[in-house]
Amino acid sequence: MKYLTAVIAVFLLQVSNAFSQCNPGEVEIEVFVETDAYGYEGYWSLVHGNSACGVNEIAKGGNNAVGCNGGGAQNQTPGGYGNHLTFSAGKWCVKKDTTLTLHYIDDWGDGGFGFSVTVNGYIALANDAHGAGAVWTFSASEPPAIDVNLDELVTPYSYAASGNNNVTGYFRNEGKDTVNSLDVSYSINGAVPVTANLTGLSVAYGERYAFTHPNPFNIANGNHNIEVWTSNVNGQVDSLNSNDTLSVAFEVGPGIPNIIDQYIGITPNKKLIVNSSNQVNKPTDLDFHPVLTRKELWIVNKRTEQIGGSTVTVSNAGEANQSAVHKVDGNAWHFMSLPTGIAFSENENFATSPGVFDANHNGGTPFTGPTLWSSDPSIYAQPSGGNGSHLDMLHNSPKSQGIAHEYDNVFWVFDGESDDLVRYDFKEDHGPGASYHGDAIVRRYRDHFVKKDPNEKVVSHLVLDKTTNWLYVVNHGDKKVHRLDITSGSVSGNSNIHNYEPVEEYTEVTGYTWETVVSTGLQQPAGIDVIGDRMIVSDYATGEIVIYDISVIPAVEKGRIQTGAQGIMGVKIGPDGKIWYVDFDANKVFRLDLSSIGINEWTEGSFEIYPNPSNGEFNIRFAEEKEVEVTIIDVLGQLLYQDVYESNQIRLDLELKPGTYFTTLKNIETGAVSTQKIIVQ
Repeated sequence: MKYLTAVIAVFLLQVSNAFSQCNPGEVEIEVFVETDAYGYEGYWSLVHGNSACGVNEIAKGGNNAVGCNGGGAQNQTPGGYGNHLTFSAGKWCVKKDTTLTLHYIDDWGDGGFGFSVTVNGYIALANDAHGAGAVWTFSASEPPAIDVNLDELVTPYSYAASGNNNVTGYFRNEGKDTVNSLDVSYSINGAVPVTANLTGLSVAYGERYAFTHPNPFNIANGNHNIEVWTSNVNGQVDSLNSNDTLSVAFEVGPGIPNIIDQYIGITPNKKLIVNSSNQVNKPTDLDFHPVLTRKELWIVNKRTEQIGGSTVTVSNAGEANQSAVHKVDGNAWHFMSLPTGIAFSENENFATSPGVFDANHNGGTPFTGPTLWSSDPSIYAQPSGGNGSHLDMLHNSPKSQGIAHEYDNVFWVFDGESDDLVRYDFKEDHGPGASYHGDAIVRRYRDHFVKKDPNEKVVSHLVLDKTTNWLYVVNHGDKKVHRLDITSGSVSGNSNIHNYEPVEEYTEVTGYTWETVVSTGLQQPAGIDVIGDRMIVSDYATGEIVIYDISVIPAVEKGRIQTGAQGIMGVKIGPDGKIWYVDFDANKVFRLDLSSIGINEWTEGSFEIYPNPSNGEFNIRFAEEKEVEVTIIDVLGQLLYQDVYESNQIRLDLELKPGTYFTTLKNIETGAVSTQKIIVQ
């Protein structure tokens, strides 16, 4: 089995017939190569037309001992290129608009090289190599004047909460002319398109631009399809229509209700979700799959350095029909070593943060960092060429303390070795079990420092509030909580902190906005989550979960929940709005239910809400007369209605838009609380 190293060596480049100028009717070709940690494994051949490797060859490079026929042979023959190098080969002149083919062959069979080819300085091919070989065919042509590539949708993706939703994404200018304006349109389920003209742009060739359609959509719960496209670029027709359109199937459903204040002043019931019998083993963190209706909970186990971490996936979490599956990646020893955190992306990938100093476990240079995974059960923890099923890994953050998601394959990590925060953009993943990392963008934030547990046991988590762009960070060592405005700061230069592999960008950011949110009242803070203007923080020393109001800074403490946990760490506000947490020392995962201990008045048959679904008119009937506070909130946690009744039957007639809402009943005498979902059609 092979593991990543960071050895730099000189390279031997083999090329033929370089030209400095081309004749009329010809174009200039240049090949750019980026090697991985095993540069000797690669060989490439650039040929005319659709010729086979080595036939009608223009140029070649890499290890001759691999050659055209050595894919997957694993001969381990020295030679060719050094490790972690980026360089150009060429230039060569060829007839304009002719077809060319680039062949790549990998001795080990796991790929890892990155290639791009330019025609007169314009990119004609850019790909990463996977597996034992790759073949790419392209035209020796300059790009047209007008060509916009709509290359990513950020929202919606798999799931969208009920209510207004923006259409956001990225396009790349692949034409020669700078893009100053264009139309962005979308259609949901084939309906009439919604078009907006974006003006005042200045997107040069090769640049990527983030857009937000100014007209959000609001549609009923259920499964939908959205098609998004660009057109009318600079008032002209796009030369290439095949890359103008993207479509996504997604679900609209309930969002996460903000019911955190209902925990204040009560002792909630603890519901055990999973424990060691489900192979929960030193759990550090938990997160939910982004399709909330799946109620799919993922728990990450720290286990030991010798065997690596693992996950437990709980389907229908907390319900009578829940089931749990334990999985271990084939190379968890490296890619999931002593994990401290887990965070999901809307694209259904997830990432873990390793708490190990060196994922190669050789006691030398630290070589570890966040790992990207697929949640697809046909990919995750399935065999993939001996190098694990991971989708990507970057190696700049030893002893990571936690991880938070931003968008797509972008994550933030608390680097416990250098005591700072690092933003990782994996960009395009390299595929299961491969090793190319050259397209990544890594940015380190070092104006302020945070401290880990000196005993390297208790985690220090972080979470991004995506509605405000504040990144909230637990500073375990100083017993504080801070926040960072991720829209602030500027790149100040390259970074040399744990710089062991070539990436597209590795820089430092300075001048960002940093605030202290909590400075007193915590002993060993660990986990954290945010919803609306509420923040919860777990305290390992006391077993408490502390509730804060973050509408003001410093935050105001609102209450403390006594969980009685032996070793509470990661906390999460689940799809139901309830608090879930892991108990590291007890090897258990719990959910906190709102009904108070010792009060069982909200049993089946003690009350009824009907009809449900309704048109906004519904009844609440109790088995006996009670003084009850009735509260109704929407999926965003916004208060829509609140009143107190003393009766055994209440009739409400509310003007609510179609959607999902939550009705909370609170017994004025006992303080007991029950929340039930209602649907308005």
